[in-house]
Amino acid sequence: MSPPPQGDGSDSGADVVDADASIHDVAQVEVVPPPPGSYCALAGSRVSVAGTTLVIPPPMGTVEPDLSFMKLPDGYCVHYFATVATARAIRFAPGGELFVASPAQIVSGGAPAGAGAIFDIPDDNGDGYGDSNITFQDNLPATQGMLFFNGAFYYQDHTSVMAVPYTSGERTNTEAPTQMVEITAYVSVGHWPKTLDVADDGTIYVTNGSDQNESCVTPHVFNGGIFAIDGSPNGKEIAQGFRNPMYMRCQRGHDNCFVDELTLDGSGGSGGREKMALFAAGQDWGFPCCATQNLPFSGTMPTPDCSGVQADTDSFKVSNTPFGLDFETGVWPAPFTHNAFIAMHGAFSSWVGARIVAIQTDPSTGQPLPASNVNGTDTGGMSDFLTGYDDGTQSHGRPADITFAKDGRMFVADDVNGVIVWVAPVSLQHS
Repeated sequence: MSPPPQGDGSDSGADVVDADASIHDVAQVEVVPPPPGSYCALAGSRVSVAGTTLVIPPPMGTVEPDLSFMKLPDGYCVHYFATVATARAIRFAPGGELFVASPAQIVSGGAPAGAGAIFDIPDDNGDGYGDSNITFQDNLPATQGMLFFNGAFYYQDHTSVMAVPYTSGERTNTEAPTQMVEITAYVSVGHWPKTLDVADDGTIYVTNGSDQNESCVTPHVFNGGIFAIDGSPNGKEIAQGFRNPMYMRCQRGHDNCFVDELTLDGSGGSGGREKMALFAAGQDWGFPCCATQNLPFSGTMPTPDCSGVQADTDSFKVSNTPFGLDFETGVWPAPFTHNAFIAMHGAFSSWVGARIVAIQTDPSTGQPLPASNVNGTDTGGMSDFLTGYDDGTQSHGRPADITFAKDGRMFVADDVNGVIVWVAPVSLQHS
């Protein structure tokens, strides 16, 4: 693993070229650089405008991965930030450093083995590039979940959630960890990742995956689901009936918490769907018996009663594979203001469907509007946002996680090639 390239950004906005358009296109399009002070004016930005791409050259001597495949709506830019092997999960520390979980244990979805460590990546000079990849904690082969809360850093160590005291700006851990909870109600070999987040009321939730071959039995066994850290050794059971709720995010200001659920493989032809689930205590989301409310999985005998299963409102085609999610903080222009953004990992064998989608939210409740692409087309409040990954070449990696920085930029991690980028509207200014 090599550190990301560095640069001083001194030529930001000064030399704009149109690398992706034909000569004819350039003649027809007014090439207008981003305004001074825009994040998109930083050297190395690729700006979508008037159906073409304005490339602001990176600092001299900088070597970057090819991002020309990425397609964004007009008025947005993408910028390379860093590379970390198997960048499976990302979170921002209170001081603005990006933390990256790089598991060495093989995970579902086809990602390679990473470093078995958690890295933090600062951008102290503000040029838009990560300065260096600093090892915050190593010897973590099975790590994914991370959370900063109440002066502590929480992280996953296989079945355990550990915590260490954390001071803003701290770059390397020197503290002995404390085990906060051990999630052993069900331990899956392939679906071992456990993500973390904290609700507005201070409750810390933890996800737990189950497996493809579970049997439908009554009463339902609590295997795949959501737990809360409540001081008990194994946590408190909250919501069940999930196959693999691998990524979770709590939405600020509305006390809503969501997981992206990966349902029964191969069930799309009989009503199966993957879900963005707004969970609450006592819910049952159906797996392994029911695809959704009032719809049993095909061939399940005896036919289960699915009337008490939670109904989904935001669903995805099986094998689109929704991974990381986060909510825009309110500084992006319409129609993406406060949208939920989801990293679609795509199909396992072909990567078809790998992209970032946006779902509009209700301004009063914060909840995503009903949306689906189960039938292959975005409907309701859903739209494609960042595309180009699934061009058939399998050379661009797959988006795995999303997190928004305090400054409003959206960071996207790729767990195949390890590339981390950020996306911003041209209207977003340096603070």
